[in-house]
Amino acid sequence: MPRMAGHSKWHNIRERKSKQDARRGQMFSKLSRELTVAVKQGGPDPNANPRLRMAIERARSFGMPQENIQRIIQRAAGGGGEAEKLEEITYEGYGPHGVAIMLHVVTDNRNRAVAQIRKIFQDNGGSLGETGCVSWLFERKGVILVDKGGIDEDELLNHALEAGADDVNVEETYYEIYTSPEKLHDVKEELEKRGVPISSAEISMIPKNRVPLDGQAARQVLRLMEALEEYEEVQRVDANFDIPDHILEEVAAG
Repeated sequence: MPRMAGHSKWHNIRERKSKQDARRGQMFSKLSRELTVAVKQGGPDPNANPRLRMAIERARSFGMPQENIQRIIQRAAGGGGEAEKLEEITYEGYGPHGVAIMLHVVTDNRNRAVAQIRKIFQDNGGSLGETGCVSWLFERKGVILVDKGGIDEDELLNHALEAGADDVNVEETYYEIYTSPEKLHDVKEELEKRGVPISSAEISMIPKNRVPLDGQAARQVLRLMEALEEYEEVQRVDANFDIPDHILEEVAAG
């Protein structure tokens, strides 16, 4: 199983920062779109729609009020309006230094989205590619993150494998638990029943190999990552870089 390496750490830093600073309003817009497309895909009942259950949990983790969540779900279930227009699109491209990048986008205007994303790539030394240009470098997986301070390694490994996880990777400050996309929610629920303190759980594109970067090259790639992630219609960005932790922290703090 390939490691997520620097990208997992980067994603965690950005999530933590988004919960603390002025980007929280922007995150609410992204969360609203995820709730809406989850309802479109699997219906408004979270008990019968695992994707919606996870979208609700994620929205709550960012402090979105329950009444807001319910209003978005009800509006999406009613059809029409924004819910009818939204579509999910995957874009692929290259960042500086040959880093492969995949974006999950939810938009109500495909032409506007692709034009804006292409411009962000170009402005930051990258290029938007054709469908399939980098997807072969990734594998779709469920990823559950657990802070190392909350549980012993052997205990976590036992719980994860008994819950049906495929593999566990041990990083410096956290564990990465890998599942098939279909089993992500079931494994997460089983771990929670066993008292495992979960930081996040989501479907990710896991790189099969990584591009090691340092210094100015690393900072250049992270500037592109930030620009893509800050575009409202981009729900998630996955990339195959491997960057030292101190640079990830430095750029995110800046």
